[in-house]
Amino acid sequence: MGYRVAVVGATGNVGREMLNILAERQFPVDEIVALASRRSLGTEISFGDKTLKCKDLDTFDFTGWDMALFAVGSDATKKYAPGAAKAGCVVIDNSSLYRYESDVPLIVPEVNPEAIHDYAKRNIIANPNCSTAQMVVALKPLHDRATIKRVVVSTYQSVSGAGKEGADELWDQTKSIYNPTSDVPPNKFTKQIAFNVIPHIDVFMEDGSTKEEWKMVAETKKIVDTKIKVTATCVRVPVFVGHSEAINIEFEDHLDEDEARDILREAPGIMVIDKREDGGYVTPIECVGDFATFISRIRQDSTLDNGLNLWCVSDNLRKGAALNAVQIAELLGREVLKKG
Repeated sequence: MGYRVAVVGATGNVGREMLNILAERQFPVDEIVALASRRSLGTEISFGDKTLKCKDLDTFDFTGWDMALFAVGSDATKKYAPGAAKAGCVVIDNSSLYRYESDVPLIVPEVNPEAIHDYAKRNIIANPNCSTAQMVVALKPLHDRATIKRVVVSTYQSVSGAGKEGADELWDQTKSIYNPTSDVPPNKFTKQIAFNVIPHIDVFMEDGSTKEEWKMVAETKKIVDTKIKVTATCVRVPVFVGHSEAINIEFEDHLDEDEARDILREAPGIMVIDKREDGGYVTPIECVGDFATFISRIRQDSTLDNGLNLWCVSDNLRKGAALNAVQIAELLGREVLKKG
């Protein structure tokens, strides 16, 4: 016996990826429906070897459905998620709308699976920000061993994190560089993204940080440990898919780099590729389509008594969004609903 599952926002990048991953991981589905706005009504979407036709989210009745994976923006989530939850359908939301509310669990299954039981307070579970998700997968096993005091992270985030418009802008601007008669001014981004990097993701806040940077701070505390101090600099780079992060970690106790490497090799969801030679590390182009969070460049920080540096790479459309949502659905089914 399986589940009745709705994928909301099925025509977007993340929604399509959710359907792909549900099929790839053979999620126990009895019935699945692809939902989108009315303008996408009838659009055909692949689900394994099947083809689904999108139905209208605005008129859909969630009564009798077990779970809904939401891959729409905060505005649409605010409009439709409460109704779905009230109808008895558990909402797994990829937007930022509910992440910081105390009665909504924010879950990365490899890190805080026990939080799944808090879903019943609102019938809603939040998926973290893409940059946070991959980082906390790496932090948690190290925190369990040596207790993290402080994290300094610089991110190198792909344009797919800004949706289809971001990817299109990089593509069009890159082509225009080689065609002098064509000019593609910034639209989705604040400056040219082709052959450039932009130290600005989301809106600026009063303290000078951006909302993306604030998210990494707040979400790491909620998911891993409220005592961890985090400072982040988030940068958009001209990469289509795959977020990278340079992470500096200060621990309460000494942790040798060799032991850290062994811990990470055994940790769920992580693949360690760390050879001190040319090419002995993972770059974003190599992580595309993979489920794992890749860790490389593990080394002591000689400026701290108890410090490590590492390089973290993951497919942001997968672990940073769709995969984590499906893993939450698997956890919900396994630990709570217990039908599949």
